[in-house]
Order: sequence, then structure tokens, then C-alpha cells
Amino acid sequence: MTSARQPTTSDALFKGRPRRLTARLRLTLSYALFVVVTAATTLFVVYVVMRFVPDCPLTAVNPRDNARVPTREEILDALLRISGFALFSLAVVGLVGGWFIAGRVLQPLQDITDAALQAAEGSLDHRIGLAGPRDEFTHLSDAFDHMLDRLQESFEAQQRFAANASHELRTPLAVNRALLDVARTDPDGQDYPQLVSRLHETNQRGIEIVNALLQLSAIGHTPPELAPLDLSETVTEALGVVRAEAAARSVAVHATIRPVSVSANDLLLQQATVNLLHNAIRHNRPVDGRLQLTAGPSPTAPGHVDITVSNTGPALSPEAVATFTEPFLRGEGRTSGPGHGSGRRVHGLGLAIVAAITTAHHGELILKPNPDGGLTAIVRLPATAD
Repeated sequence: MTSARQPTTSDALFKGRPRRLTARLRLTLSYALFVVVTAATTLFVVYVVMRFVPDCPLTAVNPRDNARVPTREEILDALLRISGFALFSLAVVGLVGGWFIAGRVLQPLQDITDAALQAAEGSLDHRIGLAGPRDEFTHLSDAFDHMLDRLQESFEAQQRFAANASHELRTPLAVNRALLDVARTDPDGQDYPQLVSRLHETNQRGIEIVNALLQLSAIGHTPPELAPLDLSETVTEALGVVRAEAAARSVAVHATIRPVSVSANDLLLQQATVNLLHNAIRHNRPVDGRLQLTAGPSPTAPGHVDITVSNTGPALSPEAVATFTEPFLRGEGRTSGPGHGSGRRVHGLGLAIVAAITTAHHGELILKPNPDGGLTAIVRLPATAD
């Protein structure tokens, strides 16, 4: 007893579509029809030309040669019989040859279809890798492989984000539960002001993570309202927000801010600048740290403005820097542990929010490790005409 065939992804994709001849069969019929029509046209022309042969008795030049010469009508009748056989043979050759030619031509398309179905099943590690010279199929294959690369990177980043976000959100809840369990077990031996302070701290951390996640989600789904503004005013306000923290951490701040007009959302651009400055301050040297802020027309990209934040700090590899815009990731892995000085934990969403804000402003976030340690971050935005 045979079991029923399990439905496949292709069955679900093509459900409801009326069936018709396959592309291979249609190409085969087209090839055969083209061959037959071409041959029929040629034979028709020959037949028409033969109609102009004089219809008179034909005799041999040598009277002693009694060989019979066919008449025009006999020649035309033979031509019609041979033409029918030739057309039938050409139709067979066209169908057989066209079937194999169409199969070879459409094989890359079948490979792309198989890869697409595997991707639809959730297998994103399969690549077509079509070899051969550049043509329409290799171009489509390369584009499809590139799309799969981007999808796989995005899917893996989303998986890491979900895992790290759940871990970050679970940590303050677990700390709160542990504190409350201890207090419930030994209510008389508790320092309740300290307990309340620690509960407040861990609860605040959870709130900050949720707010950052909501902000990151909102930026990615809702285009911000842009308006012309003076970049220097926005950057100066952002610098004022972080000066106290920079002084508390003994980080020397040097700023060069030039007026320039840019189309942006003032609040979001200020938030991006504050995040860059916070990141540069909190990931600086523990002693004699420096931070350089410049804002104004881009020196390397005409028609753009740059917000550049560079700091001192530990040596960074390009591979580590490439992960800095991923939520909850810093260099070698997920962030955790207390922040420096303030006792607040760094949840690793600052540069991810900066990247989202920059993308929403049609700009580019450039991160480069400094040769002597530290990081240079550049937010590059299109400038507006004065």
C-alpha cells in the first residue's frame, strides 16, 4: 500500500495556477515550427519557380538517345512528394533537436528554481554558483546568490538579535527575582533601602533596554519627518548633554563645529550624535582619554556633511568593528557587565540606533579603527543647498 505524496513547497506556490505547456515544450514546438515554416517557404519558392519551366516535350540532343525526359508536371509532382517527406523529416529533427537544445538553454533556470525552492524551505546556505561566460543566466544566478547571501546574513543577525535581546531582558528580571527571593526567605535580615535601590537599578536597566528596542523598531518602520536645520546647533546641543559624563571620566573633549545646512530630524540627529559621544566616552582609555568631535562639510565627499567622532582606546580589529552596529554585540561577542564609572550596564544598542537613524536620513555610517587605538565614527549625510 503506497502512501500519499506529501505536498511540497512548489505545490503550495503553484496552487491555483492553471496548468499549461512547459517552457521547454513550448520552445521545442517553436523551434520545430520555425524549421518547418522556413523549409516550407523555401520549397514553395522552388515550386513557384518550377511553374515557369516551359510545358513542352523535351527531347535529347542526340537523336539516337531515346532516353525519356520527364515533363514539367511530372517534375512538380515529384517535387511535392519529396517536399512532404522533407517537411516531415525536418519536423522530427526540429522536435528532437529543439527538445535537447531547449533543455540545455533552460537548465540554468531550473537550477535557479531549485535554489529558490530550497530557500523557501528555509535552506539559505545553498548557492547556484553558475559557471561560464557572462550572459543573462549567469547574471541572474550571481544576483540570486548575492540575494541569498544578504538574506542569510540578515537571518543570522536576527537570530543573534533575538537570542541576545532575550538574554538582556531576562537578566534584570532574574536579578529582581533573586533579590526578592532572598528578602522573602530572610525578611528580618534585609537592608531595605539598599534592596529598593538595587531593585530600582535593575528595573531601570530593563526599561532602558525596552525603550531602546522600541526606538530601534520605530526608526526602521516609520520614516522620520525631515526639515532643513543648522547642523552646528544640533551637534552643540548633543555635546552639552555629554560634557558632564566626559568630565567625570576624565576624557578631554576637543570640538570643531562649523555651520552647515542639512535636511534632518533634529531630535533623531541629536540622539545619533549623543549615542556616538557616549560610545566614545565609555569606550575610552581609563586615564588620559581624548575625544575629537568635528562637524561640518565633508572634506572627502562633496555635497555631504560629516559628523566625526574619534576617541582613544584599545586597539580594534576591522573584523570587530564590523560587528559594532549589530544590536548587543561589541567586538568579540555580546555586551554585558557594568559600565565604567556610572554603574550602568551597556546594552549594546547605541551604534545600532545610530546606524538606523543614519539610514533613515539617506546617509552612511562609517566606522574605522584608529591605528593607535580607539575608533573613528563618521555620520555622513547629504547637504542641502543654501
